[in-house]
Amino acid sequence: MQLLIVHHDPEIGDQLARMVEDYTGHECVLVATEADAHAWARGRSECRLLLTQLDAPGMDGLSVGAALSDVFPGLQVLFFPPYPTADVRLEFAETKVFPEPIDGERLLAAVARAESASLGAPDLFHPADILQMCCLSKRNGAVQMVHGRKSGIVFLRGGQIVHAETTAGRGRDALADIVSWNIIEFAYDKTVRPPVETIAQLWDEVLVEVVAEHREAKSSGRRRFGG
Repeated sequence: MQLLIVHHDPEIGDQLARMVEDYTGHECVLVATEADAHAWARGRSECRLLLTQLDAPGMDGLSVGAALSDVFPGLQVLFFPPYPTADVRLEFAETKVFPEPIDGERLLAAVARAESASLGAPDLFHPADILQMCCLSKRNGAVQMVHGRKSGIVFLRGGQIVHAETTAGRGRDALADIVSWNIIEFAYDKTVRPPVETIAQLWDEVLVEVVAEHREAKSSGRRRFGG
């Protein structure tokens, strides 16, 4: 399986590449910038997995992931965000987001899941995992999420969740509905601004609440949030 790592720190990037190669045997290429990633992709016929920093000089990991997914259908993406593990409020068993210090065992497990995915399979994430990553990274803009025939959008301002919409509702109820989908494909647009702000709670408070409500509903067998 062909892997691409995009990391501006050569020491950390080299450690990641050697770990992946030593424990998996996969071919692993390391580049330092978004431009280097695009240059490497030109003329290539295959890449199954991208491991990229989320934010670094000369690079936006979400932009890299979106662009390379157009080049390599079925590309799976793992992110290395800039915040520490200690800042994480919500843990997900099969996360694709790895803050520092990077948990090597969990990272290798994610690589194994990518390897087992069928060719062309969608790149799936937990919606709350992606929202937590964007909030902790102080993002602005909008995250569009799709689950089957369902779609929703969450608006961010300075890392806060300020509005959410689905075809069934808006505000906190829409956010709870999106979180209940469990797995989604997503797209990010930093230029979009919220049409209105309907969520005033801090991002971690509202996200922890709706995740807890969904887990409680799921454990009791109740159907919630239109799911």
